[in-house]
Amino acid sequence: MSFSSVPLATAAARRIQDATNNKSEVLRARGSSRRGLILGLAAFTGALATPSLIIGRSTKGLRRLRMVNHRTAEMLDIVYWLNGDYIEESLHLINYFMRDIREDKSMPMDKRNINNLAATQLLLESSEPFTLISGYRTQKTNSFLARRSKNVARNSLHVRGMAADIQMKNRSVAKIASAAKHCMSGGVGQYSSDNFVHIDCGRTRAW
Repeated sequence: MSFSSVPLATAAARRIQDATNNKSEVLRARGSSRRGLILGLAAFTGALATPSLIIGRSTKGLRRLRMVNHRTAEMLDIVYWLNGDYIEESLHLINYFMRDIREDKSMPMDKRNINNLAATQLLLESSEPFTLISGYRTQKTNSFLARRSKNVARNSLHVRGMAADIQMKNRSVAKIASAAKHCMSGGVGQYSSDNFVHIDCGRTRAW
C-alpha cells in the first residue's frame, strides 16, 4: 500500500486555514515511509467539539487528536473535524496511524471512537499525547494475542476498528478511565497492572 503523508496533510491544513480566517497553525510532516511517518498539526485557538455532552452538539469548532505509537514512535497531532464536517484526509492518516503493525494492515476506524478518544483527551487537560498501545487488529493478530492473554477477547472490537488501548505518563490509569467513562459513549476497560485503558464505541459498560 502506498502512503504519502505530505499531500494529505497539506490539503487538510489548507482547509482548516481557509475556514478559520487564517488563524495560525503549524503543519509538519517528515517522511512518507511506513516506518518513518511523523505528522504534526498544531491546533490553534478555537472551540473544541467532541462526543455528546463533553464536546457538545455544535456544528462549530474543531476536534483534535494527539497520539504517539509506542511500537513505531510515530506521532500524530491532527485536526480531523471542522465546523460540522470530518476531514477525510485526516481520517485516512488516523486509520494508517492506528493500523495493525504486525500485519501492516489498516481499516477505517469508527469515527465514534475517534470522538471518544478526543473527548477523553480534552477532559484530562494535559498537553501529553496518548500513547497508542493497540488500535486496529486483524483477526489473525487478535487470535494470536488472545492465546497469550486472558485480557484479549476473541470477539474484540479492535477487529472492527471500534477500539483503542491507550496510556499516558502524567495521568494514571484510574484518571484516564474516569475521563473516558464521563463520555458515556462506549466501553471502558481499566487495566492497572498492565498500565493501559481500553476505550471503545460499543455498548456503554465498564470493567
